[in-house]
Amino acid sequence: MFACAGHPRACALAGATAARLNSRMSTERFTRFADFYPFYLREHSNVVCRRLHFIGSTLVLVCLWRLFATGNPVWVLNSLLCGYGFAWVGHFFFEKNRPATFKYPLYSFIGDWVMYADIWRGRVKL
Repeated sequence: MFACAGHPRACALAGATAARLNSRMSTERFTRFADFYPFYLREHSNVVCRRLHFIGSTLVLVCLWRLFATGNPVWVLNSLLCGYGFAWVGHFFFEKNRPATFKYPLYSFIGDWVMYADIWRGRVKL
């Protein structure tokens, strides 16, 4: 379950430790996805940011479906624009942090899809 969902005290704690978490991102390397994912979820504590990620990821799947349906490679570009566009708007304008993609590209990519699945499963709230 997402740490802040329905727990105001957990949200306050997450907000109070944001500076420490951001410094961890700049100084420490994660070596396992299992260690990275809780950090990833904290970097997505803003509900609008999570919603934008969800919309962007859904549109990526639509674009990939169109790619396979039409064979037109423009859908690859469209999928990248949808996925990163929505996510980065969420981070820069609502979450007000730097996307983890810049430092942890593989873990962030995996994290996007794990969070997407967790939203569908009800483990992460929208």
